[in-house]
Amino acid sequence: MKTFFFLIATIISFSATAQVTKVSIQASGLTCSMCSNSINKSLKSIDFVDNVKPNIKTSTFEITFKPSAKVDFDQLKKKVEDAGFTVANFVAAINFNNIQAKTSQPVKVGDKTFYILNARDQNLNGNTEVRIVNKGFVSGKESKKITLATTSPARGVYNVTI
Repeated sequence: MKTFFFLIATIISFSATAQVTKVSIQASGLTCSMCSNSINKSLKSIDFVDNVKPNIKTSTFEITFKPSAKVDFDQLKKKVEDAGFTVANFVAAINFNNIQAKTSQPVKVGDKTFYILNARDQNLNGNTEVRIVNKGFVSGKESKKITLATTSPARGVYNVTI
């Protein structure tokens, strides 16, 4: 009987998985190429980061990760802040594999919990971009406008829109 339950749990864990494939961060406060370079160096110093492609015209950084790496959104945000800037927009591309998203229900993905604010009771499958709207992941002006599902989410808990 224990073997049967273990087998069912294993099947469920494989059928409800997801992986962060890339992140796009838009920083605010950049005034020159040296600013962009500062953030670029800071992001590249993170051990799970594989590559960073800066775009100075849009103040964005496309970040890809090492295979099977555990991605820490808070650490990415902190590295931008440590370079002296703030995050204005944070979009993560996540490869979902059969994840059920329901209104006002948390979605657990690895060590992260997502509250999808605009969920339409849908099955998430394939590569999907989610925009993190927690305080510090969007501009200060925008964060005041957004009604968050949780007022002060804990580390690893993110309010997102699809």
